[in-house]
Amino acid sequence: MIQRVLTSVLTSPALRDVRRGTQRAVRRIKRADRIVHFFCQIDDPYGPAALHYLSRLAERHALTIALRLVPAPDAAAAPEAAKLAAYSRRDAARVEQALGLGGGLVAGEPTTGQVARAQRLAAAAVARDDAATTLARITRALFSGGDVLDELAANLGETDAEAALAEGAAERAKLGHYLGSTTAFEGEFYWGVDRLHYLEARLAAEDESDAPMICPVLDPGPYPAAPPVVATPPRLDCYLSFRSPYSLVAAERIGALAAAYGATLNLKFVLPMVMRGLPVPRAKRMYITLDTKREAARHGIAFGTIHDPVGEGVERGLAVLHHVMPSGKGLDFAISFLRGAFADGIDMTTDAGLVKVAARAGVTPDQVRAALADESWRAVAEANRADMFALGLWGVPSFQVDDRPGWWGQDRLWMIEDDLRAATGLPAIDRRMA
Repeated sequence: MIQRVLTSVLTSPALRDVRRGTQRAVRRIKRADRIVHFFCQIDDPYGPAALHYLSRLAERHALTIALRLVPAPDAAAAPEAAKLAAYSRRDAARVEQALGLGGGLVAGEPTTGQVARAQRLAAAAVARDDAATTLARITRALFSGGDVLDELAANLGETDAEAALAEGAAERAKLGHYLGSTTAFEGEFYWGVDRLHYLEARLAAEDESDAPMICPVLDPGPYPAAPPVVATPPRLDCYLSFRSPYSLVAAERIGALAAAYGATLNLKFVLPMVMRGLPVPRAKRMYITLDTKREAARHGIAFGTIHDPVGEGVERGLAVLHHVMPSGKGLDFAISFLRGAFADGIDMTTDAGLVKVAARAGVTPDQVRAALADESWRAVAEANRADMFALGLWGVPSFQVDDRPGWWGQDRLWMIEDDLRAATGLPAIDRRMA
């Protein structure tokens, strides 16, 4: 009961609005500028796109950008650092391509020496009037190869970055975050370019502005009027876990996406990170919870009254999911379980709780009992984890269309749609902002 009440309060729009109002009132009393902090990890390829749109927001809404250099997140926040770095390069390049930002990002991995040099260049540039643009240029140069860093060094010079990185990391931790390419504004965080539209909406409301949006909202759609007719329907694999709030947002939407393109949807469940021995620090859990709330709300999905199913609750749920998937009830049960855990606050360690969410998916108590007596789901979960890692991915929700590269995150369903369109011979959607 305490957990359900606390999470309901924590994720409530009322509490969010009180916090925003308090921060705004303090700023106005002090007659202070509106300051946004941008945590620039110079070897994070998501930075240039975020800085591009943040700079435009700053101009429209009279923001002061405080740029802080930060190192990569620590091992507790990013336990699969090598996979994250490799994935980020190709993911960020795809985002930039979709937004028509000119690219310059490539899949090559910079050396440790190149990263250190880029950090020294950034330390020399961070106080410049054109710092945001210059930092974006340094990151692009780092990933472009060639002698671009030499050219920048000739103009900027180099400064020891150790102190700046330590100060940035300390400020990031103080404010309660852990990633690079994140914007912080008066108690809330906006990662990369993907979440800046929430900051823009907040600023527009405060300024009573109805100007056209600057920041992109990347979503799938519009869907075709009828599924494409193809000889072989595309295969859409969806990796999910039952402790992942983002898996709820994905599960609620993935069925419609698959149906729109006539895809065969395969659910590939895995154990949560923490149950695979990977840490999830408090700052990460807090950000994910609050970020899921706004993403769920935007898509009309209930979220926020939580009873964490980690451990026995997850295991019981996966046993039932594995048991009912052959009968075609897998997605319905997954949605019902995730809603139960993250929107209804149902305790999945009890028979009453599990039977309740099963019944909503058309699964009988007898089927639940039979599932709980069968341990074969464990081997399947491990095989799915191995498949996911083979794609260069490690977190959920993740997706793959046929044998194309896999993508990570419920906010990458637009990429999955692009892959489905390619698989069915439909033209690509132009997602560039005007």
